[in-house]
Amino acid sequence: MKSRIKEYLIELCCVYTLVSVAGALVNMLAGTETNNWNVIVMFLTCAIATFVLFLHGLFDNVSPLVMIIVQYLVACGLCAVLLLIIGAIYEPVSPRGWFEYYRSFTIPYIILAAFYYYRVFSEAKKQDALIREIQEQSKK
Repeated sequence: MKSRIKEYLIELCCVYTLVSVAGALVNMLAGTETNNWNVIVMFLTCAIATFVLFLHGLFDNVSPLVMIIVQYLVACGLCAVLLLIIGAIYEPVSPRGWFEYYRSFTIPYIILAAFYYYRVFSEAKKQDALIREIQEQSKK
């Protein structure tokens, strides 16, 4: 369990770093600035997305496509709860704000989830090849 938490925190740090740098580059190119609330929301969004992706083991019995879609919908639901809480604390989110948030969430989520799943499936392939090699050697 401790190693799984450590793995989650490492993934979260990497994802947040990539998203922060990309956000900074976009702000520089667009000539805009960000505020502290945006930074906090960006971190919490990264934490939610990384946590949901880490739950892929719960979906071993379903097809990868269903798993990816369900995980995206769960992440969107948790982000909606996050926005409702922030709206109650700070100020309500406008309908355009919801749209902008989900657009800003979906694009990086798809890119980073694709990278994450590539790594997961690549590792599974390596393990499968290793198991086959061991089975072939045990038959000899």
